[in-house]
Amino acid sequence: MVYGFISAPSTVDEVKDILATQHTEVTHHAEKSEIHLADAIHGEGFTEKAMESTQHAEEGHGGLHKTLHQLQARPWAAAFVAAFFFFMLALGALVFQAVQYASQSGWSPVLYRVFEGITSYVLPGSIIVALLVIFAGTHFFPWQNPEHVAEDHILQIKSLYLNLPFFIVRVIIYLLIWNGYRYFQRKHSLAQATATDYTHYRKNFKASIWFLILFAATESTMGWDWFMSMTPHWFSALFAWYIFASIFVSGITTIAIITVFLKRRGHLDFVNDSHLHDLAKYIFAFSIFWTYLWFAQFMLIWYANIPEEAAHFVMRIQHYNGLFFGMLVLNFVFPILILMNSDFKRIPWFVEFVGIFLLIGHYIAIYLLVVPSTVGTYGTFGVPEIGSILFFLGLFILVVGRGLGQTSLRPKGDPFIKESENYHY
Repeated sequence: MVYGFISAPSTVDEVKDILATQHTEVTHHAEKSEIHLADAIHGEGFTEKAMESTQHAEEGHGGLHKTLHQLQARPWAAAFVAAFFFFMLALGALVFQAVQYASQSGWSPVLYRVFEGITSYVLPGSIIVALLVIFAGTHFFPWQNPEHVAEDHILQIKSLYLNLPFFIVRVIIYLLIWNGYRYFQRKHSLAQATATDYTHYRKNFKASIWFLILFAATESTMGWDWFMSMTPHWFSALFAWYIFASIFVSGITTIAIITVFLKRRGHLDFVNDSHLHDLAKYIFAFSIFWTYLWFAQFMLIWYANIPEEAAHFVMRIQHYNGLFFGMLVLNFVFPILILMNSDFKRIPWFVEFVGIFLLIGHYIAIYLLVVPSTVGTYGTFGVPEIGSILFFLGLFILVVGRGLGQTSLRPKGDPFIKESENYHY
């Protein structure tokens, strides 16, 4: 990660040297991308009007100074993609547990300590992500550049919402709501284990309902703030749902992988194949849900062919073609083909195997939200990206491991615990 920051160019002359050494590769890549784009659109949908709009937008801010800005944004983007990815695993698990409480689910209480171990990463993960989006500044958000806003009528109109003080206030609100619920839920979950009545359970039940309502609002605005505002002229009515689908299915997948890991080592002898089967069903169902949202957003924008909307996908198809459609294979084709069989959902190593590839697919989904918007056509995968993944993976394992080890993994006192322990079908 440090190498990514210190190796980023600091002057236009350094950019010239980089472009000179990469000229042949860049030219070849551009030619291939144009061919891929032509094949993808088949002469329909994303017409020349949309592509010209993208090219003019790039040339309008163009030149070497824009390239310098994009190359300097790369280490920030690499760190943010990895930081948000591992944070969303914990956030997805938190939302999933809130759903279990709010629905008074009878199958899942034996897994509550696993959920809580994973959600222990919400606090450090959210703080790191918050610091990155606040200090990234114009590396991520063009609306934070006063000169840019002064020349852009649309950004002037949006400045009531997209301004730094209000942006920071919203970030603080997100952290308070998400971490506040996690602290409250964990506190009363542990207290319920030694309680003589169900007071603590009822508090978690009510708090989970309120949290889900607040999460629906904060997750939507978070998606607009942290991702969509990287290209503030672009908009999509389905974007918040798309982000939620990635968060939710990734969180459930992480729960399944860690459950298999712990059960294999004898720590979850009270968890049976039926519990794993239900987790795998959720993975299967929400992989289809994610694909529905991906297709709905893509198809409607492609069909309408409005330049302001289509430019988002033109960039990704033209310069990130393999990742863009490869993500669809990992996030939809792969899980639906393997997990459609009911028997496979009960095989631990099978669920683990599918889960790892699914998480890779959703890392790519976050990568494609951030890198094309910040690094432009210069996005690649190298030392900064690998270093960021390893750093946050290590931090995630450390924090979650400690969270799992703080108390017994066998929940007690929950009104549905006996039903959960005897859950078979």
